[in-house]
Amino acid sequence: MNDLPLDPFSEGGLEGFAKDFRAGKTTSEAVTKVYLERIQALDTKLGAFENVAADSALATARAMDLLIQAGTDLGPLMGVPVAIKDVFVISGMPKPKVGSNITLPDVMGPAEATFIHALRRAGCVFLGQTKAVELCLGITGQSSPRGTPWNPVDMENHRAPGGSSSGSAVAMAAGMCAFAIGSDSGGSVRVPAAFNGVFGIKTTAGFWPVDGAFPLDPRVDTIGLITRSAKDALLAFNTISAVLFGGEYQPRRSGVRLDRLCFGVPENHFGDNVNPQISDAFQKANQHLAAKGCLLESIVVPEAPERAGYFPVSMPSALLSILGTENFQAQKDVMDPVIAKRIESGLDVKAYEFLALEDKRTKSKAAVAERFIGFDAWVSPTTADFPPLVSDLEHPQKGMQLALGMTQNTQPANYLGLCAVSMPLPVDGLPIGYQLMGAPNTDQRLLEIAVEIETTFSK
Repeated sequence: MNDLPLDPFSEGGLEGFAKDFRAGKTTSEAVTKVYLERIQALDTKLGAFENVAADSALATARAMDLLIQAGTDLGPLMGVPVAIKDVFVISGMPKPKVGSNITLPDVMGPAEATFIHALRRAGCVFLGQTKAVELCLGITGQSSPRGTPWNPVDMENHRAPGGSSSGSAVAMAAGMCAFAIGSDSGGSVRVPAAFNGVFGIKTTAGFWPVDGAFPLDPRVDTIGLITRSAKDALLAFNTISAVLFGGEYQPRRSGVRLDRLCFGVPENHFGDNVNPQISDAFQKANQHLAAKGCLLESIVVPEAPERAGYFPVSMPSALLSILGTENFQAQKDVMDPVIAKRIESGLDVKAYEFLALEDKRTKSKAAVAERFIGFDAWVSPTTADFPPLVSDLEHPQKGMQLALGMTQNTQPANYLGLCAVSMPLPVDGLPIGYQLMGAPNTDQRLLEIAVEIETTFSK
């Protein structure tokens, strides 16, 4: 592997490539070839990709090079090679398997997903489709139908990559793309980001369109980005949003200053059963921010524990409504047994119970939106523990305990309608994440805050 070319975005990130690309110092074809070479060399072991679209990626890259040479500039993401979670309809690529070997109902439609089309209009180069946990119903990243990607933070031991955007996080962490697309309904971007030592954002539900994507639970489904840094995530977020909403990307100064920010630190729920090393690293990070002038105030979030009663009802019920009871029963034997069992639990859900849970969630979302007034963000560890060995997940009781620790701190943001990011904490050993949660539709502001924190963490 010594002759493997370096990740071309590892030093300058998206901004560095954009400058070099426009100055003629590099080409989209050149960086795309490097990523394809890295995928060929690394993915045999890592197993991040479901499908690699080498020919179409190179063709698109060459087209981007010709366009920029002719004076047509599509924006900061032009010519950038990306990896996309295999849950979206993408023109010219295989129909999404969504991590499964079952025959899926036609719920995504034939048209390319609006979000994917926006990436195309921004000039992105599609390297291929990355693996997902079956039907997106799994936080560990473990998957028997399509294989469990190998977390590259430990090349000697197979550790959980996190899910369900497992392949996207592994591809990003291993330098097999410039950035990756995931989806997050309960932590499926933030947990893989934390476990793989990269950055991830879960957008506010409804902010970016999810048509043409497999629906795990339309009430909480969101699209997210997995990047090497908060800075890259902000640039990608602003560019994609401009394309989606008919505007033009305009760089701007954020105006964020750490000494003018106020963060809420939940006293309840988010610290339960957290590994002492992670808790210590989290406290040190907060002390570092306080030393920079950031105000941190203790808060109580009584609605956060409600997520434990909601998701085991909502997600199986939503999937059964999509798959159909008879279709599920006919194919459950070819599914991952853990996933099949979770979906099967939805057969016992009563409509009035689910409606009561949804009504409770609506009231809790309103209460939390009110409680956010005066705070720029709430902060917590992303996960309760480090990425475990895949072998530990195979023990039913231990595996369930580990999985619950992965969703404990991420599900509340989905349940309560918040946006959220996970950023790597600078610690020795296995990676952990520092989570920022923002009020609904403050996604851009949250990313700007993350950029400032990232800058001070790196000093």
